[in-house]
Amino acid sequence: MNFWESNAWSLLIVIAVLFLGIAIAYTLKNCIKPLRVSLVPVSVLAGLIILVFTTIYKAITKENFFDLNFLSIASENTNILSGSDFLEAVTYHCLGIGFVAMAFRRTKKESGKSSLRSRDALNTGITTVSTYLLQALVGLVVTVTLFLTVKKLGDAGLIPASGILLCLGFGQGTGQALNFGTQYETMYGFTGGAHFGLSIAALGFLAASLGGVIYLNILRKKGKITEKIKVEEVKLEDFTEKEEIGLTESVDKLSIQIGFVIIAYILAFLLMKGLSLLIPSMSATIFGFNFLFGTLMGVLFKVILNLLHKKGIVKRQFLNNFLMNRICGVAFDIMIVSGIAVIDLELIKEYWFILLLLALVGAAATFFYIRFICKKLFKDYKYEQFFGMYGMLTGTASTGIILLREIDPNLTSPTSSNLVYQNFPAIVLGLPIMLLVPYAAKGLKECLIVFGITLAYFIVLVIVLFRSQIFKKKAKEEVAETKE
Repeated sequence: MNFWESNAWSLLIVIAVLFLGIAIAYTLKNCIKPLRVSLVPVSVLAGLIILVFTTIYKAITKENFFDLNFLSIASENTNILSGSDFLEAVTYHCLGIGFVAMAFRRTKKESGKSSLRSRDALNTGITTVSTYLLQALVGLVVTVTLFLTVKKLGDAGLIPASGILLCLGFGQGTGQALNFGTQYETMYGFTGGAHFGLSIAALGFLAASLGGVIYLNILRKKGKITEKIKVEEVKLEDFTEKEEIGLTESVDKLSIQIGFVIIAYILAFLLMKGLSLLIPSMSATIFGFNFLFGTLMGVLFKVILNLLHKKGIVKRQFLNNFLMNRICGVAFDIMIVSGIAVIDLELIKEYWFILLLLALVGAAATFFYIRFICKKLFKDYKYEQFFGMYGMLTGTASTGIILLREIDPNLTSPTSSNLVYQNFPAIVLGLPIMLLVPYAAKGLKECLIVFGITLAYFIVLVIVLFRSQIFKKKAKEEVAETKE
């Protein structure tokens, strides 16, 4: 390879474009008041800026910007990896890497009211999964109805199951929307499926930030919530803890953290590869769960390290929460920027009405359902819980934290802990619907079967969610009948 040729620099140039977008977005957000108060995440704004640029560029030149030669790795004028392919790979891998980094974070044992916290965390996890199901249901209603009534949409490549991508783009974000959108496109003939999923995710971020701000201002005008002073106390414990390795020894502390994350992620790849060789027909589905296998390996790795530390074999702690949070944040920022930037609006021009309809219906259903749940089950901190969950279930967990900080700047309410500890029950309870997503794409009949199963599962989770109210009410009625 000649290092003076563009091929040696192409991938770095693509990454530089992403970070240039972040720098421009950050500058605009700090200089333009409407953007500053909108709470649109910088990563989302950066992706939209790059998307606008690439769309205008394609309209003028008829070429895809990220497929230009200087942004692609080529050999003898034959493209091996285009810039667009690279961005899709970045989106996919950053999802897995972010989850691995989250799994490596060490949690502290808290004291007091543990049963109450456990109950609220469990209820948060059940609410998360039931919202996924609700989003899947309303999404399927929209796309199945349009598929059956508007013939040209089916001719354009729309499949009835495409609406289920709403729960992935809104509920789980850019990475999962790309994973299953790509499966729908390559395996089931959904034209533009990957870009359809990414577009839903982008609209979800806008629903989170803009919708969240509108409701926030409504509550402030009604006097329901008041402005709180943001005072951030930074302690030494936020950066390092006892028995940890030094920041700079013979190897930098950050290098150790990145090394653990990458090794765990590669082990997850080997596990997925082994399973796909055993079950070839499930390869696409298995690799669609890279975040889940990454989390599993991260947890396993952490357990082994902690065990070695307790046995005295490893004298010092290698994992650092502060640096793992930074790795996680960078991975998700890049995932969001690249996921939005790679969207090709030309491929989804036939679906723009469906996308807007899905976004509006999905945002409304999510908004009213979560608001109802929070009023009933999280009465002591209903607004904090609402903003945290609404942001998370239309954008990502970080979007939820951004909204939460507007009314709980120091994260004193239990909401932030609920969002962390709900992950395990949410993964366990959410696995069935994730397994049904590929099956729904096989045809209209399978799509309707998935709709029925999803509806039944949603009803079951709602009953579980309101178990205390339902069974207490029945118990009181039985007591009353006995007295009579």
